[in-house]
Amino acid sequence: MADVEMQDASHASAEQIFKAAETGDFLVFQELSRDQLLRTCSLRNDDSRTPLHVAVSFGQEEIVKILCNLPGSSQTIVNVADEEGWTPLHSAVSCGQLSIMEILLQAGADVSAKTTGGRTPLHYAASKGHTKIAEVLVASGANINEKDMLGCTPLHRAASAGHFNVCEVLIEEGAKVDATDKMGQTPLMYATICSDKQVALLLIRHGADVDAEDKEGYTVLGRASDDLRPALIDAAKLMLEG
Repeated sequence: MADVEMQDASHASAEQIFKAAETGDFLVFQELSRDQLLRTCSLRNDDSRTPLHVAVSFGQEEIVKILCNLPGSSQTIVNVADEEGWTPLHSAVSCGQLSIMEILLQAGADVSAKTTGGRTPLHYAASKGHTKIAEVLVASGANINEKDMLGCTPLHRAASAGHFNVCEVLIEEGAKVDATDKMGQTPLMYATICSDKQVALLLIRHGADVDAEDKEGYTVLGRASDDLRPALIDAAKLMLEG
């Protein structure tokens, strides 16, 4: 249940508003006046999410357009965070909603907004493998080397999830291939621990250090499996020779 009740000339309760945001019943929103829509945008459910959060998560683009086009208030509405620090932009990115993300950006969504874990929307684009979304976020000013609470950059997240194309985009846009997290581990170490040969070789081709050592004293080669280690050594040799 939503924690705020809204019963007025629209005859729509908070519960009905959230249900409409989820199911895409945009007529409920079209019937509201500007003042009623503003009050609607301030409603919160049990997770401290607004109707805009819900509409975004369920891909209800028409409702997102209605809520983001309120004169003079769109930037405030689109940057409201839930109890975990997620803004509607985080939700759109995580769910892979490219067109909705673009609507939010046009309405003033903050690409640098962080969750309570310190993650920006770009961290989620990277971890979910949303290549085009990552490109748009970077073009919109996202900090490509921003670190979360664990010290991970978007490249760490992409490498750990094996998203080759996202890794490639991030590197081309200036991601630091030897950035370290709080344990001293680089994106190459993440790829190596996950035995992702393709991503590991990509990172090495772009200058990642196979001799980098984490805080436990392990190098990339020390973290590598017996099957992966020879390929990493060969790739590193080629870089030295080239």
